[in-house]
Amino acid sequence: MKAARRRSRELALQSLYQWQIGGNQAADIARQAAEEQGFAKADAEYFARLFHGTVAQAQSLEAEFAPLLDRKPSELSPIERAILLLGAFELKHAPDVPYRAVINEAVELAKAYGGTDGYKFVNGVLDKLARRLRADERATERA
Repeated sequence: MKAARRRSRELALQSLYQWQIGGNQAADIARQAAEEQGFAKADAEYFARLFHGTVAQAQSLEAEFAPLLDRKPSELSPIERAILLLGAFELKHAPDVPYRAVINEAVELAKAYGGTDGYKFVNGVLDKLARRLRADERATERA
């Protein structure tokens, strides 16, 4: 299951990148992703939840993490922005996924697809966001 969700996140990241860069319709991008060779190894339902949910809420998700940035969201690389959008979506709308797993998966995506030290940036932003969005979960963990 973990491998399937990781693949779903990778495909969602690639799809979000394409959505940002190409300006194509989300439905068309999702259809293309479903035709990718490795899609069968993904959790298709989780991919759809992640990708469509993130696209639909991109502005409000960006508003969640924008105050935590050292620059404007528009100045982020499309990969870093997509990873932060995915991470913010999971932190906010996937309480079934522990916040540490959300951050870890985002860091792994940043290591694989982002710039040299992009993972450190992603980790810092999502950790601060988790403090706000998952305060209860963090408190329970510390107790």
